[in-house]
Amino acid sequence: MTIIDNAVYVNGVRTADPEDLDETYFLLRQREGMAWIGLYRPDADELRSVAEEFDLSHLAVEDALAGHQRAKLEHYGEDLFLVLRPARYLDDVEKVDFGEIHVFVGSDYVVTVRHAESPDLARVRRRMEGMPDFLALGPDAVLYGILDQVVDEYEPVAAGLENDIDEIEDDLFGADPDVSRRIYELSRQVITFQRATSPLAGILQALMAGTPGRDKEPELQDHYRDVLDHIIRLNERVAAFRALLQNALAVNAALVAQRQNDEMKNLTESSYRQNEEVKRISSWAAILFAPTLVASIYGMNFRVMPELDWPFGYPYALGLMLAMGVVLYLTFKHNKWI
Repeated sequence: MTIIDNAVYVNGVRTADPEDLDETYFLLRQREGMAWIGLYRPDADELRSVAEEFDLSHLAVEDALAGHQRAKLEHYGEDLFLVLRPARYLDDVEKVDFGEIHVFVGSDYVVTVRHAESPDLARVRRRMEGMPDFLALGPDAVLYGILDQVVDEYEPVAAGLENDIDEIEDDLFGADPDVSRRIYELSRQVITFQRATSPLAGILQALMAGTPGRDKEPELQDHYRDVLDHIIRLNERVAAFRALLQNALAVNAALVAQRQNDEMKNLTESSYRQNEEVKRISSWAAILFAPTLVASIYGMNFRVMPELDWPFGYPYALGLMLAMGVVLYLTFKHNKWI
């Protein structure tokens, strides 16, 4: 259903549950109360009907239909248009799910256009209906209830993010190869969360300053100030989260570099040991090659060869092979190859 809830209030009391929007418009004019219409992903025709009845700005209506807006507050004469970015923490996947809600506020109406499961506006309506004297203050009281609910639902999100950051700090020194990716993903969530929460401080300050053409209600001012205190503390926590993740990313980069240096050191030492072994093998191969060369030449059995008929030819060849081996051994020993 597109219309989640639809009621007309008089002096803070729910007096009618219209079956459709046309009946809501009729009862609102008849009883001179306040209409509170809750829509969930309405189509263009339904939202156009509301826009025509309450003379909503076409720019605000286009934003509500398109979605994907930043958190903001806009004034259109005496009417207000708010975009809020509620959030909820999903424990099963350890991620934050961001929603979007558009709120049109006039002198005698509140229209909410929700594009996600959060916030729980039914809870806001029950709470406000249980406070008829406060709800009698009009649409601004409903707006307070929505803002308060959105900010309250931020607290579990902050707690979930804080728990994730604590887990990252525990895994940081455990050489987990996935910790860099997790830090990056968590940083993106914190940045998106910060973009959702940080504009609320300015929005609440603007609401406390008042809307041209409307009287300031002291009771509402106190309630707005309470929500502002909550959002200021929340923004400080989120800023601390972002700083912690930046530090964690820097520490992780340093640890990765240190591990790479250790690996390169071990690799260098291993390569050095291999080179030493190659030197030794090459040295002994050269020493053995020298007498082998002489012996192979004299083993060719040609008739005419130097010193073939010389009586000292055989001992000369042996001495030559021994001398070459000794010279090569001393040379390699001097160069510390063996």
